[in-house]
Amino acid sequence: MTRDESIIELGAWLETAPGRYLLEWEQQQLDLAVADAFGFHALQLGQPGIAALRANRMPHRWIASEAAEPADLRCDFDALPFGQHSIDLVVLPHALELAHDPHRTLREVERVLVPEGRVVITGFNPASLWGLRQRAGRLRQGMGIQRLRGLYLPRAGEFIGYWRLRDWLRLLGFEIEGGRFGCYGPPFESERWLDRFAWMDRVGDRWWPVLGSVYFIAAVKRVRGMRLVGLARPERRKAKAANAVVANREPAELES
Repeated sequence: MTRDESIIELGAWLETAPGRYLLEWEQQQLDLAVADAFGFHALQLGQPGIAALRANRMPHRWIASEAAEPADLRCDFDALPFGQHSIDLVVLPHALELAHDPHRTLREVERVLVPEGRVVITGFNPASLWGLRQRAGRLRQGMGIQRLRGLYLPRAGEFIGYWRLRDWLRLLGFEIEGGRFGCYGPPFESERWLDRFAWMDRVGDRWWPVLGSVYFIAAVKRVRGMRLVGLARPERRKAKAANAVVANREPAELES
């Protein structure tokens, strides 16, 4: 399967009943995460069908794609056409799962982000009911068993575990700001059956919080040794003013 075919397959899957179920949850998380992210430049990597930046108010927003999708930019995610420290917010909705090299893609994201810039990532959770169904389907395909149901999720890409991704981000100097799981329903293909098990979403966060089929992570780029110069200048001026007052008091004491 080529790169373009993989991305097209994921886009088509998002139009299915489980895909719409997933998108509804993800859109809520993305809207909340990007609404309060301030700056001038925001970038979405992959999946133009997901309006990841719709709630953001930055004046310059781009959608980049690695494939023949309708997007603002066509580029490789491990070689972004932006300068160092030039982007305030980067959102990756399922982009790492289809990236040529997820490690290099994250390093590029770290490179282009300004200090204190934010990254937001969504991905499939391999440690979930959907993930188990996907692995079982791949195992059956590997054994040549065709009469049973095949894959539930798109074929392409490697699903990266939530805790594994947190470790990658920390190694790059990011501070995890928040994370959440969602879509706890079983891997049904019918909207009717997904609706019947909607109660699992209401109790999932409490009873099995890390077993949601999709996860969301928000992190901030921290830079060691940074000093806020803008706050230090008033302190220096204040110190000079205090010294001048003390010096002016000495002559008055001598005259008395």
